[in-house]
Amino acid sequence: MQATALHARTTLRPEDRNYLEKVRKQEQALEDTETPRLRRRLLYSVVLLLALMYFSMGVTMWGWPRGTEPDELTAPYIGLIEMVLAAVIMYINRDFFTSGFKSLMHRAPNMDTLVAMGSGVSFLWSAYVLFYEIIGGYNGAVSTTLHDTAQMHSLHKLYFESAAMIVTLITVGKMLEAMSKGRTTNALKELIKMVPETAQVERGGEELTVGIDYVREGEVVVVRPGDRIPVDAVIIEGSTAVDESALTGESLPVDKTVGDTISAATINKSGFVRAKATRVGEDTTLAKIIDLVSDAAATKAPIARTADRISGIFVPAVIGIATLVFIIWMLIGHDMAAALERAIAVLVISCPCALGLATPVAIMVGSGVGAKNGILFKTASSLELTGRIKIMALDKTGTITGGDPKVTDIFTCKGIEKKELEEVAAAIEARSEHPLAKAISEHIGSTTLRISDFEEVPGGGVAAFTWDGNNAIRIAGGNAEFMKKNKVNEEDIERLQKETAGFGHAGKTSVYFCKGGRLLGVIALADSVREDSRESIARLREMGIKTVMLTGENQNTAEAIAAEVGVDEVVAEVLPDGKEEVVRKLMEQGTTAMVGDGINDAPALTRADVGIAIGAGTDVALDAADVVLTGSSIADAARAVKLGRATLRNIHENLFWAFFYNVLLIPLAAGAYTAVFHGWTLSPMIAAAAMSLSSFCVCMNALRLNLVKLD
Repeated sequence: MQATALHARTTLRPEDRNYLEKVRKQEQALEDTETPRLRRRLLYSVVLLLALMYFSMGVTMWGWPRGTEPDELTAPYIGLIEMVLAAVIMYINRDFFTSGFKSLMHRAPNMDTLVAMGSGVSFLWSAYVLFYEIIGGYNGAVSTTLHDTAQMHSLHKLYFESAAMIVTLITVGKMLEAMSKGRTTNALKELIKMVPETAQVERGGEELTVGIDYVREGEVVVVRPGDRIPVDAVIIEGSTAVDESALTGESLPVDKTVGDTISAATINKSGFVRAKATRVGEDTTLAKIIDLVSDAAATKAPIARTADRISGIFVPAVIGIATLVFIIWMLIGHDMAAALERAIAVLVISCPCALGLATPVAIMVGSGVGAKNGILFKTASSLELTGRIKIMALDKTGTITGGDPKVTDIFTCKGIEKKELEEVAAAIEARSEHPLAKAISEHIGSTTLRISDFEEVPGGGVAAFTWDGNNAIRIAGGNAEFMKKNKVNEEDIERLQKETAGFGHAGKTSVYFCKGGRLLGVIALADSVREDSRESIARLREMGIKTVMLTGENQNTAEAIAAEVGVDEVVAEVLPDGKEEVVRKLMEQGTTAMVGDGINDAPALTRADVGIAIGAGTDVALDAADVVLTGSSIADAARAVKLGRATLRNIHENLFWAFFYNVLLIPLAAGAYTAVFHGWTLSPMIAAAAMSLSSFCVCMNALRLNLVKLD
């Protein structure tokens, strides 16, 4: 068997082997390599910083031992040791300087520029003091007992520990950010882990185990109880209950039998089934979900671009403020060391890391939460806009209703045999893919009536030609307007409408049929409302969202359904291009979403601010939409809005914190509160710690989105 399986693999094209390799690359790309790197960097920095602090604070300020008698270290040597330790720590954290000064040279200073300037200026000023005041001031002498006390006092003017502390503390913040970001990709990691690596397939009368890359569309796969389903497929034998929670968020298993679809990565809970593969590799629902979540995390929301523009203005402004602070402190009589300390503190405290993290971290977490609950946002923009939805247009068939209509009545015109009506209806509707056509075909069955030149008019009906002897006769089925276009007498249509008025009042859809311009009768169908549609629409209204139902059916039927589910407005007898026009007008009233599942919904889905496709819909609808609901319920649309609003609120909280932090602490760092609050100041070291803490707080706030209850 193994040999057969291997032989089967060698017959496949190279491109058929790429899917699993792509998945592994995606998994590697999500691996958190940044946190271990920063952790090592931080460890080295802290060890060296402790040694530096021993000399800069322990020896200089607290009189700790400098060495052993009689060769105890002198002040210049202590200063040199501090400089070397600070230089090594700055080299370990050289990424700040490389990025910061490179962006400054390109006239696009960034967050690292402020850190690099703050640390760099501290180091250069200290080096100046060391060489020109401590050493140079004593004619090059390396300390004497006479001058040792004065030299030790001069060590207080050195800021080597500040230069090293700034980059070390900000590395702490960077590591915490990296750890938080690693958690935001957990949902995507879990999805990738669910990709099956092997499948049981039937080939040549044998059951073989092959790599997932080698399953071909149309092959029969075998799935036993407890197995993870390897590909998207249609059951051809057996029945089971399938755990679809990984894709839809639905916790209860779903019963499946012959003819039902099953999806890759879902779990077969009970029965043995054989299924025909319909989508394999990159075409499976799971693969598309992974790509959508990955793409959403990689894009920027409009509010993020606003934050980027603010950062672009903010950094040069801070450099200007720091320069102004330095000048003011010099002008009011302070020495250069004090003025530099205030300017450096302003540079460090102002680093807008929190501002830069405010949006992307929230977007990543929100997209991940959505993926866990069967709500897929294609872009960051779609997630943000979903949170701003004010109006939601809902397609009726397949969205509000189950999309599985049944024939309820057959009514013939006077003088028409029921058999004749059924023959025409069966012959013409058998060629159509419309849900109503399928329901009629299933109810009536097959017919011997031959037809040709079949045509289908979206929003109107279907028509063809049949023969009466040698004469071609046009037959048609559709709405009343379509009958008029097929030369049916308007008075006959009006008479039949009056006779069958009860169908519309009962929420039934009437399909009229004619032959050679003669009206034959009407077949009425009813489409049941989904169990949760009324509750879901009520929830949308509670959220302040206006609901509008769009349908191509007649006004009476539409209003009956609308009354049952409680929508705010109904637009009936609207063609596909008409839906797009309705959505265009609704957009003038506020941010509008369109929810649909069919090909005829694609123009409206594309036009809307947010197109939301029901997961059970057509590929065209899924491609046209901005948000995909893997389930088939409007309840998921309400959940998507709630998640979008929670994400948007989280972004606003993050942005507020980032701005509030800067507005409050920049004046403190500049020394503006000194006179009012009796000497309140902020050293560069404390400024670095506060800046790191602000970034960490923003990341942790974004992670709170994991706690949002969508139901």
